[in-house]
Formats: sequence, C-alpha cells, structure tokens
Amino acid sequence: MASALKTIALFGATGSIGGSTLDVVARHPDRFRVGALSAHTRVDEMLELCARFRPDVAVIADPARYPALRDGLRERGLATCALAGADALVDVAADPAFDTVVAALVGAAGVPSTIAAARAGKRLLLANKESIVLAGDLLMQAAREGGAAILPVDSEHNAIFQCLPADGGRAGVRRLLLTASGGPFRGRSRDSLAGVTPEQACAHPNWSMGPKISVDSATLMNKGLEVIEAHHLFAVAPGAIEVVVHPQSIVHSLVDYVDGSVLAQLGNPDMRTAIACGLSWPERIDAGVAPLDLPALARFDFTAPDHAAFPCLRLAWRVLDAGGAAPAVLNAANEVAVSAFLQRRIAFLDIPALIQASLDALPGGPAGSLDQLLAIDAAARRVAASLVARMETP
Repeated sequence: MASALKTIALFGATGSIGGSTLDVVARHPDRFRVGALSAHTRVDEMLELCARFRPDVAVIADPARYPALRDGLRERGLATCALAGADALVDVAADPAFDTVVAALVGAAGVPSTIAAARAGKRLLLANKESIVLAGDLLMQAAREGGAAILPVDSEHNAIFQCLPADGGRAGVRRLLLTASGGPFRGRSRDSLAGVTPEQACAHPNWSMGPKISVDSATLMNKGLEVIEAHHLFAVAPGAIEVVVHPQSIVHSLVDYVDGSVLAQLGNPDMRTAIACGLSWPERIDAGVAPLDLPALARFDFTAPDHAAFPCLRLAWRVLDAGGAAPAVLNAANEVAVSAFLQRRIAFLDIPALIQASLDALPGGPAGSLDQLLAIDAAARRVAASLVARMETP
C-alpha cells in the first residue's frame, strides 16, 4: 500500500540542507509535496524554487525583502502566498496543513519556529542545532506534550537514532560515541592555528557546508554542540557521551552496549541519507546516494580529539555541567565569534577565548521559558560583541 502524501514545510530552503532535502523530495513525488518554503534574504533563489515546486506559502525572514518576493511571485504567475518575518515562520510551523517540518535555519533565529512545530505535534526533521542547544529542555518538553516526532538530520545523531533500540528504551546502552572528521586542521598543533584564514577554515575535507557550520567544524565547536544535542535528544548523561575523531567520515556514530556490542551506522558523507531517513522512517527510500565501496575504502582510523588544540569541545561539557542557560550563552557567543572571524575582525584562536570569556562574564541563569532564554541570548551577544571590539585586530 502506498504511503500517504506528506506535505513538507522546509525552513532554510536555499541552504545546503535545504538543497539536499529538495533533491530527495523531487525523487519521490508520490510520497512528498512541498507546501512551504522559507529563506532569509535570497529572494531570487526562492523564486526559482517556487516556480519549480509550487508551494502554497513562501516566507522571507527579512521583512525588507518581502516586496521583492511578493512582486516576483506575481510576475511569474505563481499562486504561492508571500509572507515575511519571524512570526510568519512560527505560524507556518504550527499550521496543520503541513505535517512535516524540516528545521534547517541557521542560528538562534530558528528556535521559535522549531518549538512551534514540536508543540503542534509535527514530524520534525531537526537540522537547526541552536534550537536544542539554546532551548533543549523546552524543545523536548514541547515535543512530548505535542506528540511530535523529532528525527535528527545531523549525520551523527541520525546514526545514533538508527543504532538505538527501536522501542526508544535505553536499557543496555553504555555510551554514545559521536564521530568527528577533525575538520581541515586535524593533527595540527595549537600554535600552528594562529594565522589560519576563513578560507582555510571553510575548506572542509569531506562535507560541503555553509561558512558558519564549516568554521564550527574547524574549531570542533560543531562537535561540542552535538554533545549537547545528544544529551537532550537521547536522554543520556553527559558522562555517557564521547567524541572520537574519524577522518574518513564513513562511520557516522556508534552506540556502545553493556554486553560489549558496538553498533555503528556507515554511509558515504552525504546529507541526503539522513534526510531521507527522517522523511520516510521507518521505511527506507532511495536518497540518490551511492552505495559504499568497502574494499576501496581500505581502512578506518579513530583517534582521540586534541582538547589543547581545539578547546571548544571541552566547553560543551562545561555548559552541560553548569546547566540552565549556560548552553545559550555558549551558543550566542560562538555565533558572534564565528561571524567576527569570517569578517577577519578576530583571529581563529580568538574564537574559543571569546566564548570562554563570555561564559565567565555571563554564566547563565534559569531557563524556564523561551523569553528568558532569548533575553540571555541577547545579553550574551552584547557581551561577546564587546569582547570582539577589544580583540579586534587593527
């Protein structure tokens, strides 16, 4: 029997996750329909996607770009309704017309709509790390109360999802092992990283990603954020989560069981695998990803991460131990630091220093509501911005 047609709201349609999602969707027109698309500012790309996928709604996050979106849709004779702003994203996320939400916005801007989708009981494909780093407890509570199914799109968390017991239990699970490629600077000493450029930091050896996520991978903050995510997504203690460097990026993560068994999920480094899993689970569908050629791979390497060269990873366990809003401070400070590095205002090694200084200055506080968390997020950004101004290279 054919599966019912799923109607998808895709937030972050013009990014790398958005492109991979649309590729998978286009392969299965009998299973999926694009009902809503969103982008931050890229109107021209949005108009092209609307002409191809004919969504009911298109949302541009930047209200200043709304006239261009509205007029462009009209000029193309498209019936798609143009909306703008953060409130529109929240409304679309909660709209019962869309049963599946792909949360692929970058940064804290994606948090309210992600929580709205969880509260509305959607199938939520989570690619917005900040939603769970900034507001993990609130998001998981909203999902429980709304009956949402959260399916992680990060390759590491998707791998763990596939390797955990199907009934959702944790009996017999000893550790979660998150793999890290090591990024473009794997094996380098801390001193050798002092003069690296944004271009070098964005040159990931295995994955094609946006600049912010690429820099996070280079600092290993990406993996630190994933440690925080794993704690919330899978309800395991921080001490039961470990990171191992695996440069081939073929083993996406592993689950270690008390009987000595270790289950791993393997695949070529292509986000379409995790996206297809999230869209169709528990079924399996063609994602357009080539099968593994194990003899050609020849070997897998695993090493421990270098915390001295990449201190961002250590900061993740620090904020988990602190609890409350400390992860929100870390996330906000990291966003400010990465942006400043990409603008060449601070050096690469200033990124972890700035985050640590922000945590020292603003350790967090209670995290009982999204408004509290967003207020702390704003305060942390102000603190981080002032630190950037002090560190800024002439």
